[in-house]
Amino acid sequence: MRLAERISQNAPGRDRAASLIGGTPWRTREEASDSSHELKIQVHNRLFESLDVEKLESLEPAMVESKVTTAINETLDAEGRLLTDSDRERLVEEIKNELLGLGPLEPLLHDDEITDILVNGPNQVYVEKRGKLHSTDITFHDNQHLMLIIDRIVSRVGRRVDEASPMVDARLPDGSRVNAIIPPLALDGPSLSIRRFGRRRYDIEGLLERESLTPEMVSFLRAMVRARLNIIVSGGTGSGKTTLLNCLSAFVPEDERIVTIEDSAEISLQQPHVVRLESRPANLEGKGEVTQRDLVRNSLRMRPDRIIVGEVRGAEVFDMLQAMSTGHDGSLSTIHANSAREAVGRLEMMMLLSGFSIPQRAMRQQIAAAVNVFVHVARLSDGSRKVMKISEVAGMEGDTIMLQDLFEFQRSGVSPSGKVLGQFRATGIRSAYTERIELGGFKFVDSRPLRSVQR
Repeated sequence: MRLAERISQNAPGRDRAASLIGGTPWRTREEASDSSHELKIQVHNRLFESLDVEKLESLEPAMVESKVTTAINETLDAEGRLLTDSDRERLVEEIKNELLGLGPLEPLLHDDEITDILVNGPNQVYVEKRGKLHSTDITFHDNQHLMLIIDRIVSRVGRRVDEASPMVDARLPDGSRVNAIIPPLALDGPSLSIRRFGRRRYDIEGLLERESLTPEMVSFLRAMVRARLNIIVSGGTGSGKTTLLNCLSAFVPEDERIVTIEDSAEISLQQPHVVRLESRPANLEGKGEVTQRDLVRNSLRMRPDRIIVGEVRGAEVFDMLQAMSTGHDGSLSTIHANSAREAVGRLEMMMLLSGFSIPQRAMRQQIAAAVNVFVHVARLSDGSRKVMKISEVAGMEGDTIMLQDLFEFQRSGVSPSGKVLGQFRATGIRSAYTERIELGGFKFVDSRPLRSVQR
């Protein structure tokens, strides 16, 4: 729903302003505990008398900001309020955030150190910085205020959240991933979770600076991507799977056609020939749903050189594995798992849930034929994120899929300051794909590929 439509549903004047910024509109002076909140309501009332909200939404963001700032200053002057310069600037910023942004959350979106914003009802907001959770003093006026911000986020990407559909996934313009769940499912008020993808996108050099992996591991990963091996990045929630997937995708040659498939678009590729697909939930009538499985099937008709599935989590795994083993080499995906071995089990479980009755051995043969490498990442107790293992599929032994570790991070303890101690090491096992990687133009020295000696 557009901003103008949301506003038009409320009564004029004071009701309309209060609904936009949260709070009960008809409060007496004795009931108002926050004079700043009252001033905001007065400013909003005058704004809607002088500005056409319909036109406001169609203007360029810079022009909108200029008009809103001017209108706020004129309104304050007309009210005859005496404010210090700092108070005026703060009020202008807060009202612009309510009108155009995400209200109280807007300042958090400009802090590049914040990776997660977690809203547990109107009075509790947490953020994650450097892998650690911190409480903030940010609050919303009430549930209605928080619901307005949630509605603003999801409506921008054509989705909805209400009692009939109380859970929703969406994204912000910068690609940040959003999940919202509201009453009656959320008992203590609406809950909002934002996984940040800020202005600074980590590339592989950034991961090296943060000691998430080593140059030798980067060289090996680059060699595998160029050799068109099928790679699955596994890890827990917040471990950095999508970040690493973005970094791996940068190694794909620019002359290849890439199709990305996601529930909520967050993969950011730099190649020129990219087709981005996003699933769609059902409408109010329960129709029109397009699942990741539908998109995977359709992508096979789009002549892709590579298919990148942002996260495999359901029945689409069957079609993805078939694509990987029938000519679409070099595919990439992520999966939630606590180890590479567990990732294999998760793939099996999802294949069982795909609706096909397949013998266990046949499923494992399909996985072993389709997936070449698992890269497992984890968030450690000190908040750091590291590539814990690079493991390759070495075929089947009986009914068991064999994995062999090529690189791993060995923990040796924890420092007095809480930093996890350890070191990366190559296991010394020669990759089963050595010949294939060398045919792609990379040479090995002591089982490790050089950075790039492409022919």
